[in-house]
Amino acid sequence: MSAARRPIWVDVTILVLAGMMLVSMIALGNWQIRRLAWKLDLIEKVETRAYGDAVPAPPSTAPEYLRVFASGTFANDLSLRVKAVTEFGPGYWIMTPLRTSDSVIWINRGFVPNAIDQGAWSKPQQPIEVIGLVRLDQPGGTLLESNQPATGRWVSADLTEMSRAAGLENAQTAYFIDADRADSNIPWPRGGLTRLTFSNTHLIYALTWYAMAGLFIAAMGYVIRERRKASD
Repeated sequence: MSAARRPIWVDVTILVLAGMMLVSMIALGNWQIRRLAWKLDLIEKVETRAYGDAVPAPPSTAPEYLRVFASGTFANDLSLRVKAVTEFGPGYWIMTPLRTSDSVIWINRGFVPNAIDQGAWSKPQQPIEVIGLVRLDQPGGTLLESNQPATGRWVSADLTEMSRAAGLENAQTAYFIDADRADSNIPWPRGGLTRLTFSNTHLIYALTWYAMAGLFIAAMGYVIRERRKASD
């Protein structure tokens, strides 16, 4: 006696679901390709800003990684330390307010390892021009740690809270400047450590989705062929 034939609606449902899965895989691959184009355009724009000629520091907002310059005098006595880890090991970013003619801009003067005594830092007293990259405000802290303004413990450059802690009323709080390393004869703080790195795995993801779609088509073809053989 022959086996009971499966209802046609079951086959139709399977085909519809298979088609939806295939379309979804291809759509996700196409979406990653669009994301790839967006990421490449973003990288190009950032590199153009970062490696172009420096422009005057704007009075309000500015795109991140724009190369700017600002002139003024450091308020060294108001410097704050922000916890950091670099190629030189654990230590701190030295954040110092720069008093300009019309405002105050926070400057990340660079990195100082834990082992370096505060007395060994460079503390310019004379008017100075700072050139560097715009970095945006970093409120709150990091994913794992929070800033503690009351105890002076900082893990991110929260400009509003830092300005409040330093008693600065007219400080720029939209961005700060990551200073270049202006003088190689001054070891600390070590400026110019900004890393322009961007995760760009969209092509890998796109190829993965397309490969999965191809394997799915091959698997469905195999199943259909075997069913036809069984029905002959």
